[in-house]
Amino acid sequence: MDHRLQVFVTVVERENFSRAAEELHMTQPAVSQYIQSLERDMGIRLLERSNKYVHLNKAGKIVYHHAKEILNLYTKMQYFVDDLTKKASGRLPIGASYTFGEYVLPYIIADMHEQYPLIQPAISIGNTKDILALVKSHQVEVGIVEGEFIDDQFIVEPFATDSMVVFTSIKHHLATGQAQVINKKLSEETWIVREDGSGTREATNKMFHELGIRPKNTLEFGSTQLIKEAVEAGVGISMLSKWAIRKEVKMGTLNILNIDGLPFTRQFSIITQTPFQTKALEVFLQLLKDNTKILEVPEA
Repeated sequence: MDHRLQVFVTVVERENFSRAAEELHMTQPAVSQYIQSLERDMGIRLLERSNKYVHLNKAGKIVYHHAKEILNLYTKMQYFVDDLTKKASGRLPIGASYTFGEYVLPYIIADMHEQYPLIQPAISIGNTKDILALVKSHQVEVGIVEGEFIDDQFIVEPFATDSMVVFTSIKHHLATGQAQVINKKLSEETWIVREDGSGTREATNKMFHELGIRPKNTLEFGSTQLIKEAVEAGVGISMLSKWAIRKEVKMGTLNILNIDGLPFTRQFSIITQTPFQTKALEVFLQLLKDNTKILEVPEA
């Protein structure tokens, strides 16, 4: 591997030659020489220097983006080779969309930590679009997202079912009694939805279409927790995974509506970009598939 890329990335992320030199256990002149050598080979200046800080210019941004991918791939290659003779261990970067990452993944990680304490999971949480980008750029080894899709860039494997429900505050006028709610009434309500790029937003739009619901008013929030708090406060109604609201339903602060055609189901899917797997990733994926009982929709 070209060590200059590691030096370059460190300088960029520390925004300072001295701090980069300290982290890399090098002298500051040596760091400067590495950067100058890289810029000579690229034929263009990559960093704008000031007295205290360095900043990327346009060419530098291009090199930084690809250098990160190269370094991640090199690290992954080392893991593959090392795993031929070692037990499951080491860092395991995992990306997960919000529902799975915040409400299901902790149970899997706890099980893995108990059985394989040498594996060090590093979790990134985002919407489905964010996680796909992390997998594509090799910043995580595996992504777990909600929804079904086909993409030639990825290896996609559905592995469990998620169940989604429409819910309200316990004080909401639709929450009284257990009678089935007429879909026409739902169009009159204020709906709180996730942002575009979210698997939950995709499922909500699909539910609207299938049930013929045309909300007169929608609010877009980028956080599942914020949606729950807003619904509980009486701002509107929403649809989320039953996993996401199970505690509030049990506590009696949120109410699941009885609606014809619901719950709405979707898939949890495993996303990878290569068939090669470290032992740590093999262990994690096997735990996902073995613990289907954990992934069953909990009782409200």
